[in-house]
Amino acid sequence: MLEVYIDGASAGNPGPSGIGIFIKGEGHLIKKSEAIGMTNNHIAEFTALVRGLEEAQKLESNIVWLHSDSKIVVSSVDKRYVKNEEFKPYLERALEMIDELELFFIKWIPDKENKAADALAREALLKNKS
Repeated sequence: MLEVYIDGASAGNPGPSGIGIFIKGEGHLIKKSEAIGMTNNHIAEFTALVRGLEEAQKLESNIVWLHSDSKIVVSSVDKRYVKNEEFKPYLERALEMIDELELFFIKWIPDKENKAADALAREALLKNKS
């Protein structure tokens, strides 16, 4: 099983944004920090969801347990629905990848339990500003 921790960060609304992905399990320890340009925090969180799933897909695992401190991301995946049209393409892409997995779990976690992904997202903000 892969444990995937994701986070998005924005310096403004919109503002320079970044994502952090931390993956562990099945002999892997992966840290990704990516600047994603100017956007808002919710888009950054949904982008982190999609990129986290893409990274897990590359590792060819069939069991993924995803952790996020974004209530809207976790709720949207759980319900398989989001009202905001802006988020729909991200959710649809994520659900496509989720449906290919044998087992998928998603859990909301408090910020204090998501420090690794948060640090990577903040690191990406610095890349975005330079």
